[in-house]
Amino acid sequence: MHLDHDPAAGVADQIAFDDFLKVDIRVGTILAAEVYEGARKPSIKLQIDFGPGVGVRKSVGQVAALYTPDQLVGRQVAAVVNFPPRQIGKALSEALTLGFADDEGRVVLFSPDFPVPNGSRLF
Repeated sequence: MHLDHDPAAGVADQIAFDDFLKVDIRVGTILAAEVYEGARKPSIKLQIDFGPGVGVRKSVGQVAALYTPDQLVGRQVAAVVNFPPRQIGKALSEALTLGFADDEGRVVLFSPDFPVPNGSRLF
């Protein structure tokens, strides 16, 4: 899958609302974060609490260019929780943490403006 980080890129193909509902995007609180040594791109391994029903999931985010592990612990983030686990180097990622690229291509995490319950689903 190719992800286009170019803000000038055209809109993706239209999908049905039911297709959108298949993507389970939840908010969770980062419980632990550590630099992922040996990753090809600056990354941080995360443990995120998505609340009852989803639980704690591991995620590897290419966010080390803008964030330190200490800045991430306690922060709420959005993630896709229903993709199959993905092996990223020696680490297993169980959720895709969401973000946007800034002008320099660094990942800026997507998170709510105000606290919401862990496990809340994006709609």
